[in-house]
Amino acid sequence: MQATGSFKERGALARLLRLSHEQRARGVCAMSAGNHAQAVAYHASRLGVRATIVMPASTPVVKIENTRNYGAEVILRGDTLDEAEARCRALQRAKKLALIHPYDDPDVIAGQGTVGLEIFEDLSDLDDLVVPIGGGGLISGIAIAAKGMGAATKIVGVEAALYPSFQRALEGREPPLGGATLAEGIAVKKVGALTLPIVRDLVDSIALVSETDLERAVSCFATCLHAMAEGAGAAALAAVLADPRRFAGRKVGLVLSGGNIDPRMLAAVMMRDLEREDRIVSFRVTLSDRPGLLGLIATRLGEAGANILEVSHRRLLLDVPAKGVGVEVTMETRDRAHAEEVLAALARDGLAPQRIGPGLADPIGD
Repeated sequence: MQATGSFKERGALARLLRLSHEQRARGVCAMSAGNHAQAVAYHASRLGVRATIVMPASTPVVKIENTRNYGAEVILRGDTLDEAEARCRALQRAKKLALIHPYDDPDVIAGQGTVGLEIFEDLSDLDDLVVPIGGGGLISGIAIAAKGMGAATKIVGVEAALYPSFQRALEGREPPLGGATLAEGIAVKKVGALTLPIVRDLVDSIALVSETDLERAVSCFATCLHAMAEGAGAAALAAVLADPRRFAGRKVGLVLSGGNIDPRMLAAVMMRDLEREDRIVSFRVTLSDRPGLLGLIATRLGEAGANILEVSHRRLLLDVPAKGVGVEVTMETRDRAHAEEVLAALARDGLAPQRIGPGLADPIGD
């Protein structure tokens, strides 16, 4: 609900307000996968401070453009935050800029901790507070706030399974290899030197969530709460959806930490979730080419209450007989049971539909 769509404004502003007059005059730099970049750019502009932000080239376009629009100079470097950090620190040394670190800074940690202060002022009796964890600034600030306010709440951190950086650091293991994740905002390979001991002492446990869990959570926020959530921002809900028995019967708080998701990605995630629930189903029918085949399929789908989204009529593919035709149909159904009914009805007509993609077993029939 912040102006730049994430909690990062709290820490960025806290750090910027502590700059000396000389530091403000020289300007600041930061490295970020997106949300910290926007927060620094926005508040630096408000305070009249020049900001240079180094971002990985893989950062979503919406975050890059927003950062530029807030008045910062944006430099794209590397594919990871570590590579962006190396460039940022080189700039800091060369131009004597003040570094606004996304998480490994006491002022930033204190600023993020105001999230915890507000939560525990309103809900002092939470059993669990589930928090996305990347570099550890947010969860460190919240955990310090919880301890300072005497809350008995268990603090649960959530990492993307591809980037279990804190889990491995706490176990003394090598950092993760990483990969393409929906939660790029918490895709951090190197944990903070300041945040690691805080997490070790004050955070009760860390959960890992898969990419499917993250997609489900983003879709759930949109459809159930009508709230925009990016992958990293939805990580806390992803943990609860992945392991509901762990939280059953407990009063649980979730931190939705960011909503800066590319609209195309949000649309793709929601469509994929509909496919998982068999509310969008694709199937193929391969038969002898004869007049009325498409009409028969359309009639049966209409009678069954399914909505046709797309039809592809294929004659030239080698897996289709020379005198045959392949028809691929994507349809909208109410739920998995309805999808089974529709495909069973087609099977009774001898059409032998075969599912394309995830979901029901192939073939449908008998």
